[in-house]
Amino acid sequence: MAEIAAARSTKKIAAADDELADYLKALKHPLKKEIEAVRLVILGVSPAISEGIKWNVPSFRTEKEWFATFNVRAQESVQLIFHLGAKKRSDLKAIKLSDPRGLVKWLGKDRAMVTLGAGRDVLANRKALEAIVRAWIKHL
Repeated sequence: MAEIAAARSTKKIAAADDELADYLKALKHPLKKEIEAVRLVILGVSPAISEGIKWNVPSFRTEKEWFATFNVRAQESVQLIFHLGAKKRSDLKAIKLSDPRGLVKWLGKDRAMVTLGAGRDVLANRKALEAIVRAWIKHL
């Protein structure tokens, strides 16, 4: 029984990886290189973080919940929407994050937009992004 469940899980992961690879291959975006670099930064924060296509764009999750989604409509700057999944949570309290670089724009008590810039700005904001991700996933 455990072997069947493991095989199904492996197939789902492979399908998700293929879907993501296909999405990125087809992506026509002026900040494609930056988007790919940000993906690696987020995935490097914790081994508990994985990625997939959710809401038709690359998104990130832990084993508990989806928590960040690229805003690929933004063409001038790499943007991520941080959230606590798709469903409203009754146990939610306002999230507090340290944001010394001013990257976070709050869209609600459980949702924020993080703007990382373009080109070298993305690299300059790497440590701040890592800190935001680490803090955010504690609330999942």
